[in-house]
Amino acid sequence: MFEGESISAVARRNGVAPNLLYRWRKLMLEGGSIAVAADDSVTGNRTVRDMEARIRELERQLGRKTLENEILKEALEKSRSKKPTLLAQSLRRDGSP
Repeated sequence: MFEGESISAVARRNGVAPNLLYRWRKLMLEGGSIAVAADDSVTGNRTVRDMEARIRELERQLGRKTLENEILKEALEKSRSKKPTLLAQSLRRDGSP
């Protein structure tokens, strides 16, 4: 928007209805006042996208570690159930009771 240009002119140039631009402006101003009233800081879209990407990456890593943990638990349980059998076999080979 050029300085001094009306909303109607901007709307025509961009092929949108003027009332839509008025609504967007109203929503933007209300959102800004809500953020200020709540003493929240305003975060840019780029920062939000970067944070969302980081969250997705951390969730992916957490999922992988959870799967690894489950696999290790199963392996540990299987090794514990086989241990007495292996110990008994090794004792018989040595000639022990």
